[in-house]
Amino acid sequence: MSLLPHRALRALDRFHAARPWDHNAHFHRWILRQLPEPLGSVLDVGCGSGDLARLLAGRAEWVHGIDADPDITARARRLTPAAAPVTYAAADALTGLGDRSYDVITCVAVVHHLPFTRALETFRDRLAPGGTLVIVGVARERTPVDHLLGIASIPLNIVMALLKNRGRTAPRPVSMTARTRPADLTFTEIAREARAVLPGVRLRRRLFWRYTLVWRRR
Repeated sequence: MSLLPHRALRALDRFHAARPWDHNAHFHRWILRQLPEPLGSVLDVGCGSGDLARLLAGRAEWVHGIDADPDITARARRLTPAAAPVTYAAADALTGLGDRSYDVITCVAVVHHLPFTRALETFRDRLAPGGTLVIVGVARERTPVDHLLGIASIPLNIVMALLKNRGRTAPRPVSMTARTRPADLTFTEIAREARAVLPGVRLRRRLFWRYTLVWRRR
C-alpha cells in the first residue's frame, strides 16, 4: 500500500475507518481447516476478545486463551458462554505458558509483537507429539511480490468492507480494539528463521497483508 499516493491512502483510511472489518477473523475458518479431528487441548496465543477461541471450542475438548492485556481477556470471559470449554488468562506469550503441552497452538497477528525466533521455539516446545502449530502473521513488505499482493488486496479489501458492513458505516469490532504495531521482519526473513526452527514448516504469502505458517510436530 505504500506505493499509493498519500491522498489515496488517506481516502482509503477514511473509508475503512467508517466500514471496518477484521482481517484476522477472515482467516479463522481457514485455521479450522488445518486442524485434525478430533481436537484435544488448544492454546490460542494472543486471544484478544476470544473470537477464535470460541470457534475452536466447537471442536476441542479444551481451549486456553492467553493475552498480555488483562482488560481484553476479561472481556473475552464476558463474551464466552459459561458452559464453553474455554479458559482465559492474562499472561506473557513467552514466559506465561507453564509446563503443559497442547495438541494445537494458534497465533493470529501476534508473533510480530514478539522476538520471532524465541516465540517459535517456545511454541514448538509446548506442542505435544503430533501437535499442530498454526500462525497467521504480518510481514514487512519489501519484494515486488509483496507489493503486488498488497496492491491486489486493495480492491478486495474495499469489496469485503462493503459486503461485511452491507454498505453502511459501522463501529469498530471489539476484536479490533487491541494495540497494533508494524512488522519488522520481511517474509523472506520470516521463512528463513521458521525453517531453521521448524523443519518441514509450510509458509505462504496471503492477500490482505498476511502470511500463514503451519507446522506439525512429529
